[in-house]
Amino acid sequence: MFGYYSKLSSEVYDIDKYIGHSFGDVEFYKDRLKSCTGPILEPGVGTGRLLIPLLEEGLKVTGLDFSEEMLEICRENCEIKGLNPEIFKGKMESFLLNAEYEAIIVPTGTFLLLHEREDSFKALNNFYHHLADGGKLIVDVFLQKDLKVGNTSTSVWENQNSEKITLESKLIEIDHIHQHTTSHNRYEKWRNGDLIQTELEQFSIRWYGIEEFKMILEHIGFENIIISGDYEHGKYPTSSTQTITFEATANK
Repeated sequence: MFGYYSKLSSEVYDIDKYIGHSFGDVEFYKDRLKSCTGPILEPGVGTGRLLIPLLEEGLKVTGLDFSEEMLEICRENCEIKGLNPEIFKGKMESFLLNAEYEAIIVPTGTFLLLHEREDSFKALNNFYHHLADGGKLIVDVFLQKDLKVGNTSTSVWENQNSEKITLESKLIEIDHIHQHTTSHNRYEKWRNGDLIQTELEQFSIRWYGIEEFKMILEHIGFENIIISGDYEHGKYPTSSTQTITFEATANK
């Protein structure tokens, strides 16, 4: 059966995107959040790659994720660092908390995992609802490029037990009408040449045009929208290869 961020894929995520590993975003988010004195929420917290550096800066960050396997690793990583943040299971489009946040952040394209348009609208409305007046949303997206059905890739990682984990990923669908792709991923864990674990994952990613996403934010009620390319604040993207960051304010 196909899972989604289950045990092996979460283990690989923690190896590949280890705590503090930066694509330029760790420094960017530290800078954009440095004035925050109130609570911050990170939906899609994963294994804590960004959460922990922000906590170590003294910021008050809460994390949520829909994958219990990811959260288990995140809690372990926090414990190693002597941190005890509030972390809980929930979905971006449906979590409901009796709290308002000074900022909500969704880095590195995590928001694109909501490949159904309706779910992405629900999530953005949910973020707006949970932001305090004047609170800000910061979310990263990226553009899909060089897409071709049948494209495959293979990657290999080694964990601390000298076990090898392989990933074979194959793009099986490009839906240009609904703007998402679907890949089938096969994870295998090997120990001394023996296959000891296999995991299948169906992985879908949505894409947006830059001005399209800005209009969606405006439609929901966000204001003062700043668009940045590759974590250069306020510098509008110039290339399809760049990470695109939207910062917007909830004025209620």
